[in-house]
Amino acid sequence: MAAEHVQLLDYRLNEHIVQVPAGKGGHARLQTTVFLPDGPGPFPLIIINHGKDAGAPRQQARDRFIYMATAFVKRGYAVMVPMRRGFAGSSGTYVEYGCNMTANGLGQASDVRDTLAFARSQSWIDSGRMVVAGQSYGGLATLAMGAQTTTGVRGLINFAGGLRDNTERCDWRSELVRAMATYGGASTLPSLWLYGENDSLFNPELVTRMHDAYVRAGGEATLVEYAAFRRDAHGLIGSRDGEKIWWRETEQFLRRIGMPTTELYAVAPAPGLPKTDFALLDDVDAVPFLHEAGRSAYRDYLGKQSPRAFALSANGAWCWAEDGEDPDLRALATCEAKGGQRCRLYSVDNNVVWRDDDDRMQRAMTLAVAGTTGAATAGGKADSATVGGGAGAAH
Repeated sequence: MAAEHVQLLDYRLNEHIVQVPAGKGGHARLQTTVFLPDGPGPFPLIIINHGKDAGAPRQQARDRFIYMATAFVKRGYAVMVPMRRGFAGSSGTYVEYGCNMTANGLGQASDVRDTLAFARSQSWIDSGRMVVAGQSYGGLATLAMGAQTTTGVRGLINFAGGLRDNTERCDWRSELVRAMATYGGASTLPSLWLYGENDSLFNPELVTRMHDAYVRAGGEATLVEYAAFRRDAHGLIGSRDGEKIWWRETEQFLRRIGMPTTELYAVAPAPGLPKTDFALLDDVDAVPFLHEAGRSAYRDYLGKQSPRAFALSANGAWCWAEDGEDPDLRALATCEAKGGQRCRLYSVDNNVVWRDDDDRMQRAMTLAVAGTTGAATAGGKADSATVGGGAGAAH
C-alpha cells in the first residue's frame, strides 16, 4: 500500500470513503468514494468508473469526478466512484490481458459488478434505479459489465470509452472494435456514448467503427459526437465546464430509461480564497521568490485555461495546474514534492491571492477552500493529478 496521507473530503456533498469487498471470496477491498444528498434515502444510484493514467496503477490518485458527482447529487442521486483492484488505495492486483481488449474490459467489469452487489445491500440505495457510467478505460469496463447480468441497472453511459495499447504488433483499434461487437451482442441495456472531435485517444473514425460494431451485434447505443472541447475532449467529465456539454444528452437519456433528472437539492458553491491587492495579475516582476525560469513559467501560466492555480515557495519552487479537479491543491502538492518545502498559492483563476501573512494562515485557508475535513488514512496518494489537468514545475 502507498504511504499514509490525508484524505480530502467535501462536506457539501457528504463525501466519505467505504471499502467495498471484491474479487474471489470478497477478500480484496475497493477504495470507493461516496457522495450523498442529505437524508436517509433510499437514493437512486450512479456508479462512475475511472480510467487508467500513465504509470503504475497503484500510484494513481483516488478519482472523485467532483463536477459530475455534484450534478447528480443535486438531482437526488447517491454517487459511488470505486477504484478497481490495484488502483490507488484499493487492495488486490491490477491484471491486464495485453492486446486482448475484450478480456481487459471484462476483467475490469468484475469489480464494477462487485460494487453493484455491495450497493444493492445498502439501505440508502434504491436498488431498482441504478445507472452505470465510465470514462476511458472505465467506459470500456462499463460496456463490458453491461454484457453480463445487471439486476437493477437501467442504462449505461460511456464517456470516451476504450483502451489504447501502443506495444509492438498490437492492433488495438481493431481489438477495440472486436470487443464492442462482443459486448453489444450480449447486452440488453440501452447505452449513451459521448465522444469529442478532438479526443486524443479515440478519433471520430475509430469511434464510428466501435459504435457500428456494437449496434450491428445487437446492442442499443445512442452515439453523440460533440465538437472539439478545450485541448482534449478526453477529459470532458473531469472539467468544470464539461457539464454544459454532456448534461443535455445525458438528461434526455436518463428520462428515457426512467431515471430522475429534476434538481432537488442545492449544493453551496465551493469557497474560494479572497482576492488580494498584493499585485496585478499580469505583473510578473511582482511575484516573489522566483528565478527567471519561474517567471517564464508564470508568463506561460497567464495563458492557461481556467480553472487554474499557481503555487510557489520561498526557495523558488513553483508549479501551475489547469483544468480538471482541484487545480489549487494539485499545484500545491506538486510544488511541495518538487521543492521539498511548504508552498503557497499565488494566483487562482484570474485573481492574485497571495498574502504577506504567516504561512500557516494561508495553508489553513487553502484547506478551508477545499471544503474538507482531514483524516489520516492508508491508501493511494493525495489528489494531485486529474484527468484533463496540466501542470508544470521546477526547482
